[in-house]
Amino acid sequence: MGAVPSTPRHTSTTAETAEYLIGTFVGEKSFPLASDFWQKLLELPLTLRWALDRVQEACELFALNNHHTRHLAKILVHLSWCLEEAIRTSGAPSPVYLKAVNAVYISSVFLKYIIENSQSDNIEELCLSLHENEPVPKDFTTDQKIEYLVMHNVLTFLGSIDVSPTTSLLHQELLNFVLVAMSTQLLSGPTPGPKDVNPFLDAAMSQESLLVNLVVRRLLLSYIMRPHLPSSGAAYSIFSEESQQGVLQRVGSAAANLVLLPFNYLVSSNSEGSRNQLADCSLHVLLILIHYHKCVVSDGLITDRSDSATSDTVSKVNTYFTVNPYSKALENARDIEFDRADIEGNAQNGPVVRLPFASLFDTLGMCLADETAVLLLYSLLQGNSDFLEYVLVRTDLDTLLMPILETLYSASRRTSNQIYMLLIILLILSQDSSFNASIHKMILPGVPWYKEHLLHQTSLGSLMVIILIRTVQYNLSKLRDVYLHTTCLATLANMAPHVHRLSAYASQRLVSLFYMLSRKYNKLVELRDDKLQTKTISTGDSLVEDMDHMSAELQIYTDFLRIVLEILNAILTYALPRNPEVVYAIMHRQEVFQPFRNHPRFAELLENIYNVLDFFNSRMDAQRTDGEWSVEKVLLFIINTCRSWRGDGMKMFTQLHFSYEQESHPEEFFIPYVWQLVLSRCGFSFSSEAINLFPVDLHANKQVYYEEPNINLKGELNEHRVRLDP
Repeated sequence: MGAVPSTPRHTSTTAETAEYLIGTFVGEKSFPLASDFWQKLLELPLTLRWALDRVQEACELFALNNHHTRHLAKILVHLSWCLEEAIRTSGAPSPVYLKAVNAVYISSVFLKYIIENSQSDNIEELCLSLHENEPVPKDFTTDQKIEYLVMHNVLTFLGSIDVSPTTSLLHQELLNFVLVAMSTQLLSGPTPGPKDVNPFLDAAMSQESLLVNLVVRRLLLSYIMRPHLPSSGAAYSIFSEESQQGVLQRVGSAAANLVLLPFNYLVSSNSEGSRNQLADCSLHVLLILIHYHKCVVSDGLITDRSDSATSDTVSKVNTYFTVNPYSKALENARDIEFDRADIEGNAQNGPVVRLPFASLFDTLGMCLADETAVLLLYSLLQGNSDFLEYVLVRTDLDTLLMPILETLYSASRRTSNQIYMLLIILLILSQDSSFNASIHKMILPGVPWYKEHLLHQTSLGSLMVIILIRTVQYNLSKLRDVYLHTTCLATLANMAPHVHRLSAYASQRLVSLFYMLSRKYNKLVELRDDKLQTKTISTGDSLVEDMDHMSAELQIYTDFLRIVLEILNAILTYALPRNPEVVYAIMHRQEVFQPFRNHPRFAELLENIYNVLDFFNSRMDAQRTDGEWSVEKVLLFIINTCRSWRGDGMKMFTQLHFSYEQESHPEEFFIPYVWQLVLSRCGFSFSSEAINLFPVDLHANKQVYYEEPNINLKGELNEHRVRLDP
C-alpha cells in the first residue's frame, strides 16, 4: 500500500476496490466532505480481510498525512451524519447501519493509533478541525467543534436507541469507539492537571443534562439486562447476504492487540458472574465517565504557559475541578418503583435517572467477584443515598454480602485495590444500626467455600466477623498495611453494640484477634528495647530515624489493641446476655489480657473485662458439679448465669462509631484504577510506552497495579481521631 494507490480497473474485484479506497483514505490526497469518495468508502461490503502488518502500515501512513488531509476529522463528521440518520430510522434495518458500522470501525482504528503514538502533549496530530478554505456542505457549520458533534451523536444513539439484534453490533462498536476516544487520559500523569488534553471526554462532559441522564440510564440498563449479541454472521446478515467477516471487521479484529476489542471474542460463564461483552463494555464506559474530573485554572490565576518556571507554580491551590454531570446523574438516580422525594413532596429539580433498583441489586450480587462491579457498587453506595437506603432495607442482604465475603476469603488471589473497595463497602453498610442488627438475624445453613472450619447454621453477622478477622490475619502476614487493619477494625467496632448470638467460632476468633495483635505489639516493644540497649554502639541519624519509625508503628498497634478492647467492651456492655459464646471465649483465653492490665491505654477497658470475668468466675467457683467442667457444662452455666447479669460496676464508654468519607480529590486514585480495570478486562490494549497515568511493569505477564485509595475514616476513640489518609 503506497501513498498513491493504483486506480482499479473496471474489471477489478471487490478486494481491489477496497484496497484502492482504504489506500486513498490514508494517502496524501485530501477529499472534501461532500465528495462521493466517502460514500464509496463507507459502503464497502464486509467480505474481505487484511493482515496485521497491512493495518499497521495503513495507520502509519494515515498519521503521516492526516495533518494535510484532515481525513480523521472528516470521517468523524460522516460518522456523526450516519448516526443522525440511524437515529431517525429508530433502529429499523437500513443501509445506513452498514455505513455507520464502517465509519465507526475506521474511525476507531486510526483514532486510536494517533492517540497512542502522539508525539505532542496537546495531541495535535488529531487535527480535529477542517482547513479554513475547506469546501463544506451548506448545512454544515464550520465553527462547531467536531469532537463535540461526534460525541453528541454517539451518546445520543447510545442513550436513545434500544439494544436489539438489529442495533447491537453498532451499539457495541460505538462503546468501543468511546473507549478509544477517552483513552487520551492514559497519556496524562496520575494527578489531573490543567494542561491535560482530553477533547472527547470534555465534549462528553459538556452535553446537556437530559442527554447525560439518558446515557447513564442506558449504560446501566445494558449492564443490568445483559443483552446477548448475535453471532458475527447473524449481525452482518443485516447488511449483506455475505456471512463472512469483512475487510473492515478484519481491520478491527486483526489489529485487536493494537486497536480494537475483537467483536467475536469468546465469552463464558465463570465465578465472576455471567460475562457479557456489551454489558461489560457499558460498565467500563460508565465508570470512566463518572470518575473523570477536569482540572482548570482559577479565574485570574492563569500563568504564562510559555514560561515553564512560572507555569510550574500553578498548584492545586489555584485550580479547581469542574462538576461531573455523569457522576451527578448517578448520585441522583431514583428507583423506578419508588421515589421517596415524590412522596415527601420534594421532587428533584428537573428529570432524574430512573432505574430498577431491584434488578440492579440482583445483577451486582451476581457479578461482585469482578472488580468493575465492586467499583460500581461502591460508587452507588458512597454517592447515592437512595440506593444505599434501598440496600439497607432489603431482607436478602446475603445477595450482596456473600459474594463480598467469599472474595475477601480468597484475598490472596485478589488485588489490594479490590480488597480495599470491598472493605470500604462493608464499612459504609456498617454505619447503619439496622444493618448491624439484621445481619445477625439471617441464619446460613452452611458456608461451603469456608474450608478451615465447618460453619453450620451460622448467622450472616458471625460470618462477617470471621471474615473481617481473617482479613486482618492475612494482612498481618502478607500485606502489612495499616489502612486495611483500620478499616476492618472500624467495621467490627460499628457492629459490636448490635452483635446478637455471635457464634462460638466467631467469638473465639475475636479473642484470638486481640492475641494476634498483642504478639505483634510485644515484638515491637522488644525490638525497641533492643535498639535502646545498643544505642551507645549505633549513632547518627539512622538510629533516630529507626526509633521514630518504630515508635510510630508501636503507637499504631497500641491503637489497634485498644479498638479491639473497645469492641469487646461494647459487646459486654450492650449485648452480654445475648452473647454467651463471647463470655465463654473470654473466660477460656483470659490469660491473654493479663499482661496489659496495668497498661495506661488499656487499664480502664480491661477493668470492665475483668469485672465480667470476676462475676462469672466467682459464681462458677461456687457452683458444685459432679466431675470435670466440660465445654457444654461451662456454656450452659454461662447461659443460665447471664440471666442474673445486671452490669453492676461496668464503666460506660461512648460507643465507637466510624464513618467513611471520600477525600476531596479522589480522582488521583480512581482515574488510574478505572483504566487499569478497563485495560485488563475488555481486550482494549494500549502501548505500554505511551501510558503515563499509572506505572506499567513491562516485564510482567499479568499486570497487577496497586495504590492506596485516598480515604478518610473518622471515629472517636477517647477523643483521638483515627484517620485513613495515605
